[in-house]
Amino acid sequence: QVQLVESGGGLVQPGGSLRLSCAASGSIVSIRAMGWYRQAPGKQRELVAAITSGGGIINYADSVKGRFTISRDNAKNTVYLQMSSLKPEDTAVYYCNAKTPGSVRYVSTDYWGQGTQVTVSS
Repeated sequence: QVQLVESGGGLVQPGGSLRLSCAASGSIVSIRAMGWYRQAPGKQRELVAAITSGGGIINYADSVKGRFTISRDNAKNTVYLQMSSLKPEDTAVYYCNAKTPGSVRYVSTDYWGQGTQVTVSS
């Protein structure tokens, strides 16, 4: 079992910056990758960025490339999402995600945080 707690969301003006944090607890060793997803009202949840347990970046959504940076601090069991040059379309609930081995080969089990609201508005 893995528990995830997000923090750092809030209201920011267009062009501003925010740093989201996700602290993991429980079966930390089981985590193979962590990432951030977001869901805007009336839209499906989408991947924003993900990073493997070894520290390598898996990918970024095209809409955030060059603006967002994902990183991790293994000593603190925490993953971060540094968001810069924020746009109104970045407004969403941001969810932390962790993947652990599933019961079937090549399939992972997903764990989710409760989400943190990010609102970009003037």
